[in-house]
Amino acid sequence: MLRIYICVGSSCHLKGSYCVINTFEELIKRYGLEDLVELKASFCLGRCTKGVSAKVGDTFIEDLLPENAEERFNEFILQRLMVRV
Repeated sequence: MLRIYICVGSSCHLKGSYCVINTFEELIKRYGLEDLVELKASFCLGRCTKGVSAKVGDTFIEDLLPENAEERFNEFILQRLMVRV
């Protein structure tokens, strides 16, 4: 199971973390990854100056925005799971 934590702390919340979560939820459903991916909200990941932050396994994603959430999902989740788009 690949665990994804998206920060919902104050800074990330103001930068659109809930929109990122919604986008990730939609993409998980679109690609049928419900049994492979666990998406969770997390409080501060300690990267407040780097935009919305997420942790995928042991890898941090920084500068995550609603505008680039799908691109980052493809890069960090689909590639890791070797899912073809």
